[in-house]
Amino acid sequence: MNSKYLYLSLDIFAILIPLAASFYPKAPFYKKWKYLGIAMLITVPIFVIWDEIFTRMGIWGFNPDYLIGIKIGSLPLEEVLFFICIPYACAFTYFALNHLIEKDHLFPHQELISSAVIILLLIGGIFHIDKMYTGTTFIFVSLFLAYLMLKIRPRYMGRFYFAFFVILIPFFIINGILTGTFLEKPVVWYNDHHNLGIRMGTIPLEDLPYGLLLILMTVALMEWFEDRNYYRAKFKAKK
Repeated sequence: MNSKYLYLSLDIFAILIPLAASFYPKAPFYKKWKYLGIAMLITVPIFVIWDEIFTRMGIWGFNPDYLIGIKIGSLPLEEVLFFICIPYACAFTYFALNHLIEKDHLFPHQELISSAVIILLLIGGIFHIDKMYTGTTFIFVSLFLAYLMLKIRPRYMGRFYFAFFVILIPFFIINGILTGTFLEKPVVWYNDHHNLGIRMGTIPLEDLPYGLLLILMTVALMEWFEDRNYYRAKFKAKK
């Protein structure tokens, strides 16, 4: 395979099976497309703008050897597709696990897990506010998670955390390749002056909460729009 198609191939690989499985009759994920679509109309621009700013600042960048050469602003097309393919695949995984596993095993611990994540990331973000990737990511994740806990109070966080633990398997494979595992040079490079310099293999530690925020924001908005539609329909039925 031509190395210029590597990043694009990873995007396609990530979404191919989840997209095909979305039409499984006993668990038709395609019926949630309208809620996921609205959610992604919000999340995709947020992360693309964030990505654009950090790319222009030199906090991270992209190796042209692994890109087809089409750009949207400062971002390669593959990077923009990443924010569509990965959230879709992860939202599907969350949905599929909810269908396959009836009991919410982490429900009794969801508030404890959320509280621990909020406190650790908020403290870490404040202490490392001088490192743009670390400070921004840690603080954004802690604030969004705190908002969910205090304002929305979702009951699905146990299921979300379980799904996220499962998602870590493809996360380490795809992000590992993007950051240089098995490659002479990384597809995505990072300026270590703006992060902690701690790597999980080749993956910066900050990618973990960054990925958590991307997936959680997508799932939370999808669930919110679906609930909103449900209660609106129920209210109309009573009238």
